[in-house]
Amino acid sequence: MIAPLPTIYSLSFAELQAWCVEREIRKFRAEQIFRWVYQRRARSFAEMTDVPESLREQLSQEFVFFQSEIESHQIASDRTEKLLLKYRDGEFVECVLMREPKRNTICISTQVGCAMGCVFCASGLAGLTRNLTTAEIVEQIARMVHLQDDEEQLTNVVVMGIGEPLANLPNLLPALDRLHEPIGWNMGTRRVTVSTVGLPEKIRQLANAGKRYSLAVSLHAPNDSLRNEIVPVNKNIGIKAILDAADDFFDITGRRVTFEYVLLAGKNDSIAHARELAQLLRGRQALVNLIPMNAISLLSIHGSTQETAREFVHILEQSGITATIRKRKGADIDAACGQLRLPHVHEQALHTLEKSS
Repeated sequence: MIAPLPTIYSLSFAELQAWCVEREIRKFRAEQIFRWVYQRRARSFAEMTDVPESLREQLSQEFVFFQSEIESHQIASDRTEKLLLKYRDGEFVECVLMREPKRNTICISTQVGCAMGCVFCASGLAGLTRNLTTAEIVEQIARMVHLQDDEEQLTNVVVMGIGEPLANLPNLLPALDRLHEPIGWNMGTRRVTVSTVGLPEKIRQLANAGKRYSLAVSLHAPNDSLRNEIVPVNKNIGIKAILDAADDFFDITGRRVTFEYVLLAGKNDSIAHARELAQLLRGRQALVNLIPMNAISLLSIHGSTQETAREFVHILEQSGITATIRKRKGADIDAACGQLRLPHVHEQALHTLEKSS
C-alpha cells in the first residue's frame, strides 16, 4: 500500500531548506516556496509562477497542500465562519474564524475530543480520541487564512478549540512557531493566546518555551469543592497549584494571566461567588474574562442572565479586579465558546448521557 503524501505544511522553513539542499536545489528556492505557501496563500504548486516548472512538478510529486477535507463550512449571521475538517483517519475537528473591525481571530483545536470533562462544554462529550499532529494544527490555521478576502489579515490566534492544548504541547509549540516565521505569517507571539484547564507543570513548560504567549486559565469556580463539580480533573490538581503555576508564568514571561469563568445559572454565579473569586485573585496581575454559557442541546445546564453577568463584573471591579464579558460570536452555527464538538458523535454522546442519568 502506497503511503499518502505529506502536506507541505508539515515542513518548517529550516526543514524546507534542508529538503532543497538534499535535492541539490538552490537554497533560495525554499524562501520562494515558503512565501507562496504562507504569505501569498497559494492553494496549489501550479500557482508558484516564479518557481521553475520542474521544481513545481517535483513538489507536487512529494507533497500535497492539504491532508484534511472540508466536511462542512458554515457562516453565521455575524460573519463568523466554522469549518468541520475530516482527517485521513476519518477523525474530525472544528475551527473558527471570527471577524471584528480591524481584527480577525481564529480559534483552533489541538485534539480530537477532550479528556477534561468540563460539565458545560460539548467538546469532551465523547472523551479523547487522539492528539492532533503539528501539520494538522498548522493546516487549520491555513484553512482559516484562506477563508479571508485578499485585503483581510489574520491578527490573533486563540488555542481554545476542541481539546486541552497543554496536553499536546510537543505538537502545538512547533505549529505556533510557524505563525512567527518572518517570511511566513509573521505574527507576534503576544497575539497568540493558549487556553488551559490548568495543568501546572505544563503551564510552567509553556512559560519556559521562550515565547511571550498569552495564557488563559479556565477557572470557572472560586473554590475546590465547586470546581471539582464543574471541572472534574481539578480533583487531582487543586486551585492553589494552578494559581502558583499562573504566578510563575507571570514572573517568567511578564504576561498578565486571564482567568476564564463560565457563568452557570444557579451554580457559580452568585454574589458570594463573585466576592470569593475577588478574594482569591486579589493582589495578582490578572484579568477575569466572564463567559455567558452558550446553549448546548445535549446538556441540561444553562448560562446566567446578562443582568447577573453585569452584577458579577461590578463586584469584581469594586474589589480592584479587572473583568470583562466575552462577546458571543457564531452562536447560531454552534461556533461559540463551549459549543465546538464533533457532530458525528452527537448520538453517541446523547446515549452516554442518558445511561448515566
